Amino acid sequence: MPSPSRAAAFFDLDRTLLKGASGPVITQALRAAGVVSDRPVPGESLVYKVFDVVGETLPSMILTRQMARVATGWNREAVRQAGRVAAERLVDDVLPFARLLVDEHHAAGRPVVMATTSPFDLVEPLATALGFDDVIATRYGERDGAYDGTVDGHFVWGPGKLAAVRDWAAAHDVDLRASYAYSDSVYDVPLLSAVRHAVAVNPDPRLRVVAALRRWPSQHFDVPAGVPKLAGVEPQRAVQLLAQPRLFPWVRWDVDGLDHIPDRGPAIIVGNHRSYFDPLAIGFALARVGRPVRFLGKKEVFDAPVVGQIATALGGIRVDRGTGSDEPLRAAADALAAGELVALMPQGTIPRGRAFYDPELRGRWGAARLAALAKVPVIPVGLWGTERVWPRNARFPNVTAIADPPTVRIRVGPPVELKHRSPDADTKRIMAALVDLLPAAARRPHDPSPEELARALPPGASDDAAGPDRRPGRD
Repeated sequence: MPSPSRAAAFFDLDRTLLKGASGPVITQALRAAGVVSDRPVPGESLVYKVFDVVGETLPSMILTRQMARVATGWNREAVRQAGRVAAERLVDDVLPFARLLVDEHHAAGRPVVMATTSPFDLVEPLATALGFDDVIATRYGERDGAYDGTVDGHFVWGPGKLAAVRDWAAAHDVDLRASYAYSDSVYDVPLLSAVRHAVAVNPDPRLRVVAALRRWPSQHFDVPAGVPKLAGVEPQRAVQLLAQPRLFPWVRWDVDGLDHIPDRGPAIIVGNHRSYFDPLAIGFALARVGRPVRFLGKKEVFDAPVVGQIATALGGIRVDRGTGSDEPLRAAADALAAGELVALMPQGTIPRGRAFYDPELRGRWGAARLAALAKVPVIPVGLWGTERVWPRNARFPNVTAIADPPTVRIRVGPPVELKHRSPDADTKRIMAALVDLLPAAARRPHDPSPEELARALPPGASDDAAGPDRRPGRD
């Protein structure tokens, strides 16, 4: 009995796996190998820049089609060596969420195939370095170890790419109708239309329209899924431009310790929770180092109209604490694996009533478990004064305190030294590091006045309704 067909995943290369064109690196490698002249072709850099912005155009692909003739007489082994040299550079330019997606397809048992118009001998080394199972690319005819000016098989572009993919699928017992395809180009619509799961990645203007009409998801592999881009800029980067003190006349900012935030690479940002204003305060601080951050947030935020779409567009990670699912931790771990910053409040919610004034901070295990899973630094951020900007009993922040604005104190500390043996013990270490960043007043017991107590409760609640303290536990 024949084995059932399986699905595969097909990835385009330029502007999909890579942010832009592979051409500049490949051309440099060909020059270094002595295959082509050392003198740049007039307008060459401009062509690549146009491609990076708008993607493939018909004139550029006509020129690409003629490359087989241009390559007549090139030594094939010299070209393959150039491909190996180019791969050493390009492998580091592959976008982080593309790598994660390749791993995800492999984990599901699907073959992962690079499908590109580029010459096979130049891109096969990169596909091998990335762990791809195969390459579908344009092959040049060969005679006596040199290219003979012909194309051997399909010119892998547009309908030709679909035909080449169909041939490969038939030879490898793959059901194209159950498969996945990822591309940036409107000229790959034939292939995208032939698979069940089509994804427009960094789509060119025309593919963006087609994807919207056909309800294909759009994605960018340098940001988490669900984060859009406008003119190449994600929303959080645009919002960070607004993180200027003069635009917050109702707040005084006192920020220190930003040198503890890594310039690049993954880290978990943890903060104590005093106000609905806390995520904005952390975001304001991180804007000064120019790094976006992915917040873990309650599902109620993501389910809310408008606010939920904004939270998703900013790269937020939805947490449904009632299910006990580890999915949010896995999503956060994926973001960290892609080199992102992930932020969360270990307390889970703002302490209520008298618990708000307790000098001991009690946390949940999420940050400790995530740190043990991802093995990345945990950076503590001590917040103080955010409750004066947005008290818990207020539905909106107080933006009228311009004459005498409250001070929001933000202190970033060094990475917390964790043991990764006990979530409970590591959670206590995290919370102790946060306490150390707070002013002395935070460490003294305080008997709140009725007015202070009211500010630490949700609108309409009483202290009796606050319930018992929440103890550390599973997220």
